[in-house]
Amino acid sequence: MPAKGTSATKTTSKTARKAAVTTASTRGTGTRLTSADRVVYPDSGITKGEIAAYYEGVASWLLPELVKRPLSLLRCPEGTDGTCFFQKHHAQSLGKGVHAIELREVEGSDQYLYVRDIRGVLDLVQMNTIEFHPWGVRIDDTEHPDRIVFDLDPGDDVAWSEVKAAAKDVRDRLASIGLGSWVRLSGGKGVHVVVPIRRGPGWDEVKDFCGAFADVMAEHAPHRYIAKANKQARTGRIFIDWLRNARGATSVTNWSLRARVGAPVVMPLSWAELGRTRGAADYDLRKALRRARTLASDPWEGFHKAGQRLPRT
Repeated sequence: MPAKGTSATKTTSKTARKAAVTTASTRGTGTRLTSADRVVYPDSGITKGEIAAYYEGVASWLLPELVKRPLSLLRCPEGTDGTCFFQKHHAQSLGKGVHAIELREVEGSDQYLYVRDIRGVLDLVQMNTIEFHPWGVRIDDTEHPDRIVFDLDPGDDVAWSEVKAAAKDVRDRLASIGLGSWVRLSGGKGVHVVVPIRRGPGWDEVKDFCGAFADVMAEHAPHRYIAKANKQARTGRIFIDWLRNARGATSVTNWSLRARVGAPVVMPLSWAELGRTRGAADYDLRKALRRARTLASDPWEGFHKAGQRLPRT
């Protein structure tokens, strides 16, 4: 986890910052990045230009999880210490690389947004987007999910070792019903256990399955888990958040930055790597960029080819 309050993290070298600004301003995507030298993360001195350079640097890992999916964005026009807000609807002002898709709502429909490539990502960075939260569906079929996410959200007094053990517990129980799973650090407090599924079941069936699974986990070990979004009852336990699997709900994507102190990144890991982590925010922007450049193999190898059917509840 990045150290806090040190001179190394509070200041970015002028040379590195200048290089990031130049890269962000001259890339061949068609995006014009303005105010590239504006500091977005005051605690670490990370600029808007460096954020753009980061997303371009991890694009080959980021885009397979992000493109052609309806998105919600976390935008921070005043930087991470200012007011941030979520946006899910399309607007022409977001840039030419950001596209619209008409989706039904409770009453009527509206234009949601998605991207097709790094141009769209950088257009959104230009509009001060930091976090990317896709739906669990692709735009060619928005009524049938192709993945589910269990977000393990620990109480403040739960040790990291217990969170890691819980993730493996969820993995093993999923495996017992024939489902392989993959893991990522949330960049916040917990981990996400992600399960790719073959498209077919609709939102209601997927949500029912996820709720039933979380209930079984909580009944199996009530001293360790809860399946209800009750913060008071979370003391000493881990909330297995299954509610991200409802229509319109989202989960932050692999390799996304988080708008938190230290510029942490949502990091996909192999199960073997999880055991060596020290916390959910083990990777900051710079460490994540180094990892993207040096990864010899995909930690989520096989994820997109799993072809798993959702068991009947």
